[in-house]
Amino acid sequence: MLKRREILRRAGAIALAPWLNHACSPPSSASKRRAGPDGQTPGNAGPVRLFLCGDVMTGRGIDQVLPFTCPPEFHKRIMASAHGYVDLAESVSGPIPEPVSFSYVWGDALQEFEKFAPDARIINLETAVTTSGDRTPKAINYRMHPRNVPCLTAAGIDCCVLANNHILDWGESGLAETIDTLHRANLKTAGAGRTLAEAQALATIQVRGASRVIVLALGARSAGIPSHWAATQERPGVAYLPDLSDTTAIRIAGRVRAVKRPGDVVVASIHWGGNFGYRVPPAHREFAHMLVDLAGVDIVHGHSSHHPMGIEVYKNRPILYGCGDFLNDYEGIDGKEEYRGHLVLMYFLTIDPSTGELLQLDMRPLEIKRFQLHRASPADARWLQSTLHREGARLGTEVELDSSETLRLGWRQG
Repeated sequence: MLKRREILRRAGAIALAPWLNHACSPPSSASKRRAGPDGQTPGNAGPVRLFLCGDVMTGRGIDQVLPFTCPPEFHKRIMASAHGYVDLAESVSGPIPEPVSFSYVWGDALQEFEKFAPDARIINLETAVTTSGDRTPKAINYRMHPRNVPCLTAAGIDCCVLANNHILDWGESGLAETIDTLHRANLKTAGAGRTLAEAQALATIQVRGASRVIVLALGARSAGIPSHWAATQERPGVAYLPDLSDTTAIRIAGRVRAVKRPGDVVVASIHWGGNFGYRVPPAHREFAHMLVDLAGVDIVHGHSSHHPMGIEVYKNRPILYGCGDFLNDYEGIDGKEEYRGHLVLMYFLTIDPSTGELLQLDMRPLEIKRFQLHRASPADARWLQSTLHREGARLGTEVELDSSETLRLGWRQG
C-alpha cells in the first residue's frame, strides 16, 4: 500500500493537490464559514439531513403480496415458489392481508420520515424491477413487478443504488427494464447501466439552497458480484469495484472531481463484504479513508451485511461499514439467529454542507414483521445499542439510547 504522499505524487500533485486542498480535505476551524445566530452558514440553507439504510429487497416473497406479482415459480428443490416465503412469514407472525397497499411495507418508518424530515432518501435496491424471463443461472433470483414501483415512491425515495449482486438476476433485459421503470417514476439511480458511462454516472439530488447530494455507487466481488457483471464499453452491468487499491481510489477521485462543487455532499454507496460477521476488514477501513482523503467523499454508505455493523467517524466523516438489511422476506428462515437480522435501522445523518462534516447521526430501530416495518421493542432497541456500542468502540465511536428509543452516535472530533 502506497503512502499518501506517494499517492498524490503519482496522481499528479500539481494538477490534483489544489483541488484536494479546496474541495475535499476537511478545512481547519479557522477556514470554516462562520455560522449565523440561527446556526446556518452563509451561502446555504443550513444543515442537510439524509436518510440511508441497508438492502431493500422488495422482490420474491414481498412481490407476491403486493398488488401485481411476477410468476412465482422457482424450479428449485428447497423452495418451488416465491409464495413459499409468504407462507414461512405467516407461520411465524400471522396472516399478511394480500394484496397489501403500496405503502404497507414501510409501516412505522413512514412516521419516522415525517419526524426527521430528511432532505434526501437513498436506498440500496437489491432486486430487479422487471417481468423479464431471462433468468440468470444462480441460487437466488430477485425481481419485483414494475407495476409495484409505487411501493418505493410511497416512501418518497429519491435515489436507488443498483450496484449489487441481484440487479442482474434477470439478465441485461431485466436491468434495462429496471432502470427505465425507476426513471419513469422519477427515481434517480446510481451504480448500474446499459453502458459503462451510465453505470459510472453519479446521481445528483438537489436539496435546500445551493446544496446537492451526489451519489456514487460501486459493487465489489466480496459481496457476491461476479466480475462479468461489470459494465464495459460493450456490455451493460454494474459499476464494478475491481479492488481497494490506491489506483482505484485515485480514479474515483477523478469522477467526483468532475461534478463536485462547494456545498455538495458526496455519498459513496458501496456493496461490499460478506453477509454475516462484525469484523471490518482493514482493507475496507483503508479504502474508506482514501475516499475521504483523495476523492472528497463525505459519507461512506456500506451495505451487504445482513445486520448493522460498527460505525467509524474519520476526519468528521461518517463511515457506515454495513447498514444491514432494511426490507426482506427472510422471516421464518432459520440460521444466524444470533445476529437478529430482523432488527433494522433507519440512519438519519445531519451534515454541514459548507464543510462536509457530520453534525449528528441518529438511528431509529425497527423490526421486520409480516413483511412490514414496526418499531422495535425497548429490549430490542437496547440490544442494538449495546451491539453497535461494542463494535463502534473498536472504531472510535459510541452509541447511546435516549428516552425516545433513538440511538445516537458519539465520536471524537477531528
